[in-house]
Amino acid sequence: MAEHEYVHGYTEQEGRRLIDQATTLVELLHADTSYPGGCSVLEAGCGIGAQTVTLARNSPEAKILSVDISEASLDSARKRVAAEGFTNVTFSRGDIFDLPFQEESFDHVFVCFVLEHLRNPGEALARLRGVLKKRGSITVIEGDHGSTYFHPHSPEAHCAIQCLVDLQARLGGNALIGRRLYPLMAEAGFREVRVSPRMVYVDSSKPELVEGFTRQTFIAMVEGVRQQALDEGIIDPKTWQEGIRALQRTTAFDGVFCYTFFKGVALK
Repeated sequence: MAEHEYVHGYTEQEGRRLIDQATTLVELLHADTSYPGGCSVLEAGCGIGAQTVTLARNSPEAKILSVDISEASLDSARKRVAAEGFTNVTFSRGDIFDLPFQEESFDHVFVCFVLEHLRNPGEALARLRGVLKKRGSITVIEGDHGSTYFHPHSPEAHCAIQCLVDLQARLGGNALIGRRLYPLMAEAGFREVRVSPRMVYVDSSKPELVEGFTRQTFIAMVEGVRQQALDEGIIDPKTWQEGIRALQRTTAFDGVFCYTFFKGVALK
């Protein structure tokens, strides 16, 4: 994945959004992921280290190697992990499609929010399978923007969300990839594939999710593609404004917001 193909961009604001997302969803996405002491773990596509910190915390005795194609992201990830005091992670620049590792080098592979940005996610999984040891495991986590629903309902809000889906598709990615995890992993040759939905349900009784997920993660993600969507004529300014206003409306005392992530685990 070339750096310019990341639909959300590499801005400081996007970095904050990624951290908010990772912090808010730790229990939902990572509570059942940990690796034993002494094992080797490849985190493929670590970005700015938003998920790396949780990996390091959940598996303090594992040896984690986190790779990314962006040197700037790797620099941020190193600083983030060092600031948290973890010493069980090393970083290296690497392309998932051209990994500088021998076959069967790792006990486990972890991939989170990466496949959605790739033109050929199936090939990426096959390459990762190659560096995984026999009987080693892979964990893949992806979202699915088509799983979004909310109250009050708003066609304009769905149009705003669809802008993100369309823009990602134009870059060769797939913002609806969560629903495809099972066939992608099975077709890449993994065995015992198990995919589970991880729904984020938000209402005003969960203020931490209203702020951390609905506002700072999801709505911020949609708002981040405003100029691209308008410039490419995907949506008109009035519909966009009404759509964002409707998404914000879901954070009111009587609003509800739902989104589903998908987590796949399999063996080589």
